[in-house]
Amino acid sequence: MINRRHHDMGGLPAGPVDRSQHEYAEWERRVDAMSVLVGNKKLCTVDQRRRNIEGLPPEVYDKTGYYEKWVLSLGESLIQRGVITTEELARKMAEVNERR
Repeated sequence: MINRRHHDMGGLPAGPVDRSQHEYAEWERRVDAMSVLVGNKKLCTVDQRRRNIEGLPPEVYDKTGYYEKWVLSLGESLIQRGVITTEELARKMAEVNERR
């Protein structure tokens, strides 16, 4: 028997899916571009990023949006591949927070 993971909602009752078009925020466009770039540079794979999204703790998975999940996964993937370190990421996040 295969246990369903938290992200796997296939076949469960859910509300309607909003398929309407919407404008993307600039940060969402940047996340998409970074994902394409790291894929083209073979720095991490779509499968690795998806696995990291699926591995998010349920409380994080439920409270984060689509592109927020991408950001978390992208960071984790780059750390796993040794492209960046946790310290480098933390330092950059602190730098960005200071701009606010």
